[in-house]
Amino acid sequence: MSILAPAGKVEALLGNEALVRGALEAGLSVAASYPGTPSTEIGDTLAFVAKEAGVYFEWSVNEKVATEVVAAASWSGLRAMTSMKHVGLNVASDALFTLAYAGAKGGLVVVTAGDPSAHSSQSEQDNRYYATVANLPMLEPATAQEAKDFTKMAFELSERYSLPFLVGLTTRVSHCRGPVRLEELKKGVKKGEFKPDSWDQYIQVGPMAVKHHKELLDKMRRIEDEQGGNPKLNFIEGPDEADLGIVASGISYTYAYEAVKALGVTAKMLKLGLVNPFPKELVGGFLKDIQKVIMIEELEPFLEVQVKAAANNHSSAVEVFGKLTGHFPRIAEYNPRVVMGGLAEITGKELPVDIKGQEGRARSVVQAVPPRPPVLCPACPHRATGYIVRRATAGSAIYVGDVGCYTLLLQKPFQVQDISHAMGSSIGFAGGFSVSTDQPVVAMIGDSTFFHAGIPALLNAVHNKHKLTVVIMDNRTTAMTGHQSHPGVPIDAMGDEAPEIGIKGLVEAIGVEFVEGVDPYRFDRLEETMRRALSFDGVSVVIARRECALLTVRRRRNRGEAIIPYRVDPERCTHCLTCINTYACPAFVDEGDKVSIDPSICFGCGSCATICPFEAIEPTEGARPWLEEES
Repeated sequence: MSILAPAGKVEALLGNEALVRGALEAGLSVAASYPGTPSTEIGDTLAFVAKEAGVYFEWSVNEKVATEVVAAASWSGLRAMTSMKHVGLNVASDALFTLAYAGAKGGLVVVTAGDPSAHSSQSEQDNRYYATVANLPMLEPATAQEAKDFTKMAFELSERYSLPFLVGLTTRVSHCRGPVRLEELKKGVKKGEFKPDSWDQYIQVGPMAVKHHKELLDKMRRIEDEQGGNPKLNFIEGPDEADLGIVASGISYTYAYEAVKALGVTAKMLKLGLVNPFPKELVGGFLKDIQKVIMIEELEPFLEVQVKAAANNHSSAVEVFGKLTGHFPRIAEYNPRVVMGGLAEITGKELPVDIKGQEGRARSVVQAVPPRPPVLCPACPHRATGYIVRRATAGSAIYVGDVGCYTLLLQKPFQVQDISHAMGSSIGFAGGFSVSTDQPVVAMIGDSTFFHAGIPALLNAVHNKHKLTVVIMDNRTTAMTGHQSHPGVPIDAMGDEAPEIGIKGLVEAIGVEFVEGVDPYRFDRLEETMRRALSFDGVSVVIARRECALLTVRRRRNRGEAIIPYRVDPERCTHCLTCINTYACPAFVDEGDKVSIDPSICFGCGSCATICPFEAIEPTEGARPWLEEES
């Protein structure tokens, strides 16, 4: 695999893959993660190469646990890393804030991947602020090459300053693919030894916490003094005589670089790779000889505010342009056109004609193309669950959703997701509604999300005698992020056998009296179970268990079985559209006077066969309904 290619080669790697290579070049020993876009490929890549590379890797139950696992490895003298998406750092933050006081022994890197434009997230939060509030150093790479180099450097700096280092990515850095020059791989140490330097080193309470807080501040001052001018992290380019300056970091630097070239702007550019601690002296010197400075950064004016403060502290009369002056947006990710537009407005330059034409053409295309919202896959068991939940409740309940593929059940015709908030929130919110209203409440949560953050909320609901129904949609994997393992399946992250934690037994152990598992393809049984669960006076749990359809199809193809679709008998189809309007499988095609099934899309699950009131949906020759297979 290219991740393990020999030194000296240049490989085309994703930013996430390059980051893994940097960790392996640094001598990574232990890694733990919880999957979440755009960080998932970091864990997937580590899982794939861990055994060959001599690294221990696990998919932890959540980001807080992952952070604690790698912290312990670091305290044992091993180099360790955890990775997560931006909102995952919210989960890990309780451990992370105190970890800043405790520090690191072996190099410790915490990777946080942001998602401007919220492509697959519930927020656009800017995690650079975590670096400042936790008082932790943060590096922000701009390219795949820097993702490798900065990660390797982060391990070295972590050990030098005895601090965890944050590495901040965004979607376009995580998922860019670029040339990466490889250096020597370094085998990590298999086992370390936990031996504190002092009796109170890892005890954070009272006076000891205050003492360690002071030590933390001293470390951060040292990092600013010694690394603020590090040309591998922060550098200035462009003509010395320019009176216009540009400050950028991360992917915004690459957009700024392209925009300057395209507009023919003469400017000095300061590229920041160390964004916390903020290199005040470097920035103050940069501002000294320029009249205007343009700040280019995604999301919040994180650097802009600090540049303004640096200008004030250095008595600089420089004008600062950016988000606070309204020239750049504080929402969504940037691209070269966005940056070029703001830069042109500030400098008075004309946008290139081809850029104007591209924008016009893009607008016309967007207006002409019908919107295509994301949909559940063909044969997805969540479709069956959503269909039956809607039938059983007649659309009259409060439906509290969670984070997973099933969030798409918010769309018609199901509309059984009134709320989608954060991992595990469904059961907590449902408990709140149960004591605040007399309405029936249904919480819908996936298996991986249940293990991640749903268990404490279910404990709370049982102890406080809430009345609610929880539907745990167990599709036997962490599906939305690419089929990673979790405690409810019998394999671990590296493909080895592992104890399977049965959800039904766990829920019963918590004290839930009504617990039933049903195959969601058995419509009649699931509907009857849902009705009894809704009438139960207390916490009821229905486990809708059937594996992700993509796993079923993959297994069948690996066995050499053909995927045989279902069909619609045109003689019996009355074009009533019940199939499309109630079940909404993407394989259905409205022909105008009949409905057909697209054989290139249908997986042949047969779950739709009972939907049609005229029994027009039937198997083609050789098709075998999935109900015949164990769910």
